[in-house]
Amino acid sequence: MRYRARVEYDGTDFAGFQVQPGRRTVQGVLETALSRLGNGAAGRVDGAGRTDAGVHAAGQVIAFSYDGRLSATELGKALDALLPEDVGVREVRTAPSGFNPRYAARYREYRYTVWNGPRSPLRERTAFGVRVPLDTAAMARAGSVFIGRHDFRSFGASDRSPIRTVLAVRIRREGRTVTIDVRADSFLRGMVRRMVACLIEVGLGKMDEDAVRSALAGTGSTLDGAAAPAKGLCLRHVALGRRGAGEWNGAHEER
Repeated sequence: MRYRARVEYDGTDFAGFQVQPGRRTVQGVLETALSRLGNGAAGRVDGAGRTDAGVHAAGQVIAFSYDGRLSATELGKALDALLPEDVGVREVRTAPSGFNPRYAARYREYRYTVWNGPRSPLRERTAFGVRVPLDTAAMARAGSVFIGRHDFRSFGASDRSPIRTVLAVRIRREGRTVTIDVRADSFLRGMVRRMVACLIEVGLGKMDEDAVRSALAGTGSTLDGAAAPAKGLCLRHVALGRRGAGEWNGAHEER
């Protein structure tokens, strides 16, 4: 039987989602737990997004096959009980045969969090600390440059097809917390964190909208490949199926 589920994890102590020999990964932890619930043979867990080392998730979607006798509800509870404290699973339900969230996803949405205030050890575990006030209105204007279908090779790791479609960019400030939400059909490795690094430069007055446009049109690595720290990034949502009412598009700032 094929199942799907949503997974939340604190990526701080993981080498990323995808299995790597000798490294602690989210996929590896999930497959180990599942092997204890089936016939003892670890089955593959497929994820909608291959988050990098240190990146978190609140809405990762996974799929796996299970040959045991537990119902979906029982399976979810049993699996969650076997997982370490930095990984949690919910909404386990049956899925069509062959379902793979990587290909079924309509879009993925990442959120980057910036703590725009004095040093805060607790907040900055999952946020990037920036001490100088950010101009979020300028960041929102620059974010609009990314909207649409573009060649993002200057903002991501090498890929055979660096063309991606960014559906929306949203900048919000609540007190001293600034969030940057980016929604796209898919992402190059490191793409969001390099986009964020660029937008932070704009917020600090070191770049403007035209400079971002030039960077996107270029063929070399933007800011010499500099990227915002992984700890501020979270895979927030993976949309499956048809477009829902109230979905936001475009680029804008909210306070």
